[in-house]
Amino acid sequence: MEHIYFFTGFPGFISNQLIRELIRQDEAINKIYLLVLPQQRKKSEMEIKKIEDDLDGMKIAFEIVIGDITKKHLDCSLEVYHELQQQVTHLFHLAAIYDLAVPEKLARLVNVVGTEQVNQWAKGATVLKRYTYFSTAYVAGTREGCLYEHELKLPKSFKNHYERTKYEAELLVEQLKKEIPITIIRPGIVKGHSQTGQTIKFDGPYFILNFLDRLSFMPFLPYISSKRDTVVNLVPIDYIIQATAFLALYKEGAGKTYHLTDPSPFTASEIYELFFEELYKKKPKGHIPLPISQAVLSIRHVRAFLGVEKEALDYFTWKGRFDCSLAQEDLTASGIVCPDFKEGVPAMVDFYLKHKHDEEYQIKIR
Repeated sequence: MEHIYFFTGFPGFISNQLIRELIRQDEAINKIYLLVLPQQRKKSEMEIKKIEDDLDGMKIAFEIVIGDITKKHLDCSLEVYHELQQQVTHLFHLAAIYDLAVPEKLARLVNVVGTEQVNQWAKGATVLKRYTYFSTAYVAGTREGCLYEHELKLPKSFKNHYERTKYEAELLVEQLKKEIPITIIRPGIVKGHSQTGQTIKFDGPYFILNFLDRLSFMPFLPYISSKRDTVVNLVPIDYIIQATAFLALYKEGAGKTYHLTDPSPFTASEIYELFFEELYKKKPKGHIPLPISQAVLSIRHVRAFLGVEKEALDYFTWKGRFDCSLAQEDLTASGIVCPDFKEGVPAMVDFYLKHKHDEEYQIKIR
């Protein structure tokens, strides 16, 4: 049977790269529908052209469907809506707001309401073989200790609206597992490609690089003290893409939730030191207590100058560890493993230095 895909989240970087990887892995692909916001049509057409140029003669049909996940019937005509339900074999729901500083109303609209609408479409799909939902490992909120893939427990609190709304959205998808063959993907903090360093924006770990770069005029730079047992789970985009493509097509992956996280993550202090040494070829001197850093970053102008979101510091004190045993077990046959973070630091820093002045990579600091 030919496979017909339906994607939300295009032309975003992850959906773009995932489509390329799926084409490499799935010989049965015949057509790919892409749900695209009206203002993203032109960019989407350009990205499709780039993908087609790289297909080496393969014939894959692409069709843009103008719509909006936050609206009833995905803001499509009923004719198109039902036609998709009768044709699509594989659904990939990636559309979401990923910003740690996102306002609650916007996060809820896109992440929760949007997922409700996609779920409604999925429940009416007649030939659907797999629904792959892109969540986050950080649905754990402020829960700490060892966090397992089969768990989806309501924590006492969340570090930000992004985490809360992704938890609520995943809960909605989890409830559909009894009706639909679903695979839930929970990545850690996504960073650039392990070999090229390529990324689309400087957030997450890149805030550390912004901080170090913009204070390079100082005679010396200290450590930012954090709890020694705090790990920050950084995962390269190439691992996320390769593993997701495999698991989305893996027969035994239906009904499962996977942590695509680093099984051997580095501590916050180790990551800071690795970046520092790659940038300056020496070690930091002295220490700044984390509470002082948090207080300084509460000043908007300081945050803007340093290129750091205050919310990012919460991940330097949080003591959760992700168990990814199921993902590792099911990926064994594929040979796909998470690259060592340390080995990817030179490429990551090199890409950052080449593009640090490009506004398209720097996110707006609120």
